[in-house]
Amino acid sequence: MFFATTAPAAFRRHGFSADSGPLERFLQETRETVRQKSCTASEDDKAYTLSFDVPGIAKDQLTIGIEGCIVRIQTKEDAPRQYKSSYELPQDIDAAASVAKLEHGVLTLTLGKLVPASRVTELSIH
Repeated sequence: MFFATTAPAAFRRHGFSADSGPLERFLQETRETVRQKSCTASEDDKAYTLSFDVPGIAKDQLTIGIEGCIVRIQTKEDAPRQYKSSYELPQDIDAAASVAKLEHGVLTLTLGKLVPASRVTELSIH
């Protein structure tokens, strides 16, 4: 016995077309939700605090790079699992005032905010 679909061809093609917007949106939101759950962020007047779940990774298997307002975190090749991510913060980071701590599979970065130097010069009135 053979079965055939009863829906018109236009409906059948729509469900499997490459331009399926709702499916792509759903998958994108799922990826973003997973990324957001793996990182928590908070901010105060002097620093940003970011926490990441990195279970099974030792501190010597991680590298953290700071360039301006961008933080890059990645594992080295010998790590048991790979992790690579970068985050852009709204203000430049003071690397000298920043601290990274790894405890029980949670990486906590306390990133000091770089206070921009004032370039104001006073002009004398003649």
